[in-house]
Amino acid sequence: MSMSDTIPRNAGLGETATGLALPFGILMLVAMMVLPLPAFLLDLFFTVNILISLLILMVALHTFRPLDFSSFPSLLLVATVLRLALNVASTRIVLSSGHTGTEAAGKVIEAFGAFVIAGNFVVGIFVFAIIVIINLVVITKGAGRVSEVSARFTLDAMPGKQMAIDSDLNAGVLTAEEATMRREDVGREADFHGAMDGASKFVKGDAVAGILILAINVIGGLAIGTLQHDLSVGQAAQLYVLLSIGDGLVAQIPSLLLSIATAIIVTRVSSSQDMAQHIKGEISMSRAWFPVAGVLGLIGLVPGMPTMLFTGMAVISGVAGYVFRQTEMRENTDEIKQNKAPEEPSDPDSLTVDDVADLSAVTMLLSYPLLTMVDADDGGPLARRITSVRKQVSQALGFVLPGVRVRDDLALPANAYQIKVGQTVVAENKIYPDHKLAIQGANSRIKVVGMDVKDPSFGIEATWIKPERELEAEANDYVVIEPETVLATHLSQVLYKHASELIGQDDVQELLDNLTGVAPQLVQSVIPKLLPLHSLTAILRHVLRERIPISDLRLILELLSEMAARNLSIAETAEALRPNLVGLLIQQSTPLNEPLPVVTLESSLEHLLINSAKQSEGDQLLLDGALAERLVQSLVDLNEEQTEAGKKTFLIVSPLIRRKLSTFLRQHIADFPVLSFTELPDGRQVDIIASVSGEENAPTQ
Repeated sequence: MSMSDTIPRNAGLGETATGLALPFGILMLVAMMVLPLPAFLLDLFFTVNILISLLILMVALHTFRPLDFSSFPSLLLVATVLRLALNVASTRIVLSSGHTGTEAAGKVIEAFGAFVIAGNFVVGIFVFAIIVIINLVVITKGAGRVSEVSARFTLDAMPGKQMAIDSDLNAGVLTAEEATMRREDVGREADFHGAMDGASKFVKGDAVAGILILAINVIGGLAIGTLQHDLSVGQAAQLYVLLSIGDGLVAQIPSLLLSIATAIIVTRVSSSQDMAQHIKGEISMSRAWFPVAGVLGLIGLVPGMPTMLFTGMAVISGVAGYVFRQTEMRENTDEIKQNKAPEEPSDPDSLTVDDVADLSAVTMLLSYPLLTMVDADDGGPLARRITSVRKQVSQALGFVLPGVRVRDDLALPANAYQIKVGQTVVAENKIYPDHKLAIQGANSRIKVVGMDVKDPSFGIEATWIKPERELEAEANDYVVIEPETVLATHLSQVLYKHASELIGQDDVQELLDNLTGVAPQLVQSVIPKLLPLHSLTAILRHVLRERIPISDLRLILELLSEMAARNLSIAETAEALRPNLVGLLIQQSTPLNEPLPVVTLESSLEHLLINSAKQSEGDQLLLDGALAERLVQSLVDLNEEQTEAGKKTFLIVSPLIRRKLSTFLRQHIADFPVLSFTELPDGRQVDIIASVSGEENAPTQ
């Protein structure tokens, strides 16, 4: 047998043993309730019970978010069943052998009972009652209420979160794999909070069972001791009360630990830190510690108060405030150093080309309040979003987009930003980093309170809301978007729109070098023999201008080699390539098994546009102003309607006017692809959703 044969078998045995451990353990717990156990096994199991409770509590303390401990409800059930099984087993021994002495039920129960009672039964009973009240009334009841509310809000917010994921996916902020993982997290979060709502009832029932078991042990022990074993009431009480309280405490201490763990899990806020780090980071404000020190010092001066104690606490609080203040000053100094501008040259009159030339292909300028979204170390959430958008758009268009340079511009108004392609500002708007953008859904009936604006990317009505209103908005079918996502989505639209300006000869040469490894003869026969590099770059720019991907460069070169003898212009060559490349654009928006939603022009309007195109020179389409306005408005309304429905619509026209009409519409509508009848893929099902008329007040059919 080879080593490769042995490893999978061993791994399979390990997995089988792990899978059998839990069912076997559950059956053993059930057996403990039926079969008598010796005292030494009770001691062992009680110790294991305390170990498990402590372990669960420590794991709960060190989780970053509740979902990191998603097995907690199941563990809580198993731990509760273990504790109840031990209660049943210990009750059997206490009632059957308690008359023989306090060591009858084992060392653990005897030690707990003797330590708490300390010779006074009444004190022991009261201590047990207080522990049960703390567990049942305070911790368990509060945790149960939090679990119930969390489950309700989580389920109400699920549709909004799913729509937010779909919005990020459509905008290119998330990949398909990331969106799938986010959807799974949303589903797991709902399942977890629902399970926690039920699991909190285990802890409550366990506390009630502890009280009943204690009463049964005391009453039953006194009756058995006096009636069956001829013990006096005092002797029976000395034996059975000690054993009953010891048994109750050894079960209630782990129950209290699990109740605390439950409360920690359900009140935990998702963070990148564990609970200790999270609390330390939020309470280490020097502005809070100095007033505390002052108030404690004043209380210590009140006549009759323990002056030394309060003064000592005041000094400790003042020292803590001083230490935290020094830490804050060091952090501020480090931040200033990181953001400090480069030193000016020694000669104030010197000027270099670097001072006046900015070679960045894409630049994002941020006003001062928006700098909070950019971290000095890793760029913060905005930088990660920009990287994701750049990767998504590059994959969609077929070439590597240049990097986006993020800079601050103190001349911009507060909360404003600009996006530049080269040195030209192509987009600008405002976002609010301390708010979130809520976009109303189809089923929203309540208007959320906030600043009403238009979404920068799609022009949809939206509202900037405070973070504390997020759950309210999601429950009312709003899609809530983070500010950095809003900015990244706007950047995505800009990159798509200006992709033709971002590709250069160096980028095309990089694509050719990559293709050379697969089809070297094709590249060498076309570039530069049939077509120079600058001409190929110009053709690809024409193709990208209408968002058609150039990812299939091999097909493009093969088609160009066939067209070489036709002596076409750059624009005519790009137009001739389109029928073979349009399928790449269509498949990005409409699945193959769904009909392609298209808009057509009525025959009278199309004939009018054809006549106008024949009379127009170049790529310009000369139209009457009123007609142009009606045409654009009709298409804008259709585009907004389909965008809200999550669909991509195409305008289908005659090949004679396709290019000129597309050039005309790009000036008014950001993304409304214009195809000719000859460019529709063979065998593709088409759904004509509207036919546009050029007549005044004529409805769109």
